[in-house]
Amino acid sequence: MSDKEEVCPKCGKPLGEITTTKSGRQLQRCTGGSWNPETHQTEGCDFVKWIQAEPKVLDEKCPKCGAPLVLAFTRFGKKMKKCSTSGWDKEKKQAIGCDYIEWINGTTEPLDEACPTCGKPLVLYTTVGGKRMKKCSTSGWDKDQRVATGCPYIEWLKPGEGVGNGEEFLPPEETESSSNQ
Repeated sequence: MSDKEEVCPKCGKPLGEITTTKSGRQLQRCTGGSWNPETHQTEGCDFVKWIQAEPKVLDEKCPKCGAPLVLAFTRFGKKMKKCSTSGWDKEKKQAIGCDYIEWINGTTEPLDEACPTCGKPLVLYTTVGGKRMKKCSTSGWDKDQRVATGCPYIEWLKPGEGVGNGEEFLPPEETESSSNQ
C-alpha cells in the first residue's frame, strides 16, 4: 500500500477509486464493501467519502469588486456563481471578502403547444440537474406565502424524450457532393 492511498476509518481497508454519480458528484467507497444496484444498498463496509468539487474559475467579473467569479457547488449540490475573494474564517466563524453570490436556477424555453388544462402556452423547463418538464407558462411560486400560483399542469419528461416533431433525430439530408462519392 502506497503512502498516498487513503484507508477507511471504519475498517482500515484502502479506499477504492473515485467514481462519479449520475448527478455529477464524486465519491470514494471502502474496498471492504460494494454497492448492490439491485437492492440499492451497500454490502460489507458502508463507508463513503464524498469529494468536494473544486470551484471552477469563470470568464466573468464580480459586479461588486471586479474580481473573477467562480462556479461553486454547495454540499447539497446546488450551483452558484460567487466572487473568488469570498471565504470563511474558521476561527472567527464569519464570512470574509466579497459577499456576491448568484444562484443558478434552471432554464425556460417557450413551446408551440397549448396547456391541456387552461389553454395558455406551455414552456420547457430544464432544472440545474438536467431534468426536464413541460409546464404551463402561467405557473409560478409565491415566496411570501410559500404556495404555487397559476395553472398546476406539469408533465415530467423521461431522459432522451424529445419535445419536437422528431426532425432533430432524422439523419442529415444528402447533398449532391456527398451522393457522388
